[in-house]
Amino acid sequence: MCKVSIRAALLRTGLIAFLAAGPVAAFAASACPALLDHSFKRLAGGDSLSLCEFSGKVVLAVNTASFCGNTPQYEGLERLYGKYAARGLVVVGFPSNDFGQQEPGSEKEIAEFCKMTYGVKFPMVSNTVVSGSGAHPFFKQLAKASGAVPKWNFHKYLIDRSGTQVVSFENNIAPEDPAVIARIEAMLRAR
Repeated sequence: MCKVSIRAALLRTGLIAFLAAGPVAAFAASACPALLDHSFKRLAGGDSLSLCEFSGKVVLAVNTASFCGNTPQYEGLERLYGKYAARGLVVVGFPSNDFGQQEPGSEKEIAEFCKMTYGVKFPMVSNTVVSGSGAHPFFKQLAKASGAVPKWNFHKYLIDRSGTQVVSFENNIAPEDPAVIARIEAMLRAR
């Protein structure tokens, strides 16, 4: 009888420990990676966008500009977002006036241009410094993690679901380039 009571007590204790670990494990899985632990003001929206919202997703962060030879890349970025969003890709646009003063407009003008000219639906944030000593800490972290700094508008950083692996694509590589697509699909498959 004593053996049965001890066995039952051990089973109860094990079950309680297992059930208690569930919420802890779920919390750990949803914790925000350090790389994504940044907030930005949404473009012309006023409210804040926390990149932590994208924990567990693949993030394509792109510094953008409205008056650049690369500006038509908005079309490819929007197509990527439309094609892969349901599978876990988020494209985030970071307008920047760092290169050639090619993003001089107000937030309202930038938002209107993106929506009216390219039908942009992916999240966009307010004007952001992406290069040099004044770069936003997020872009400093991206540069350190990938070994590449933006040299012009439409530099792309692809961040994996864990927020630990970053792949960089230069501005002259189109959003729908086979190399970009291959990396996106590989990161989306990884769990």
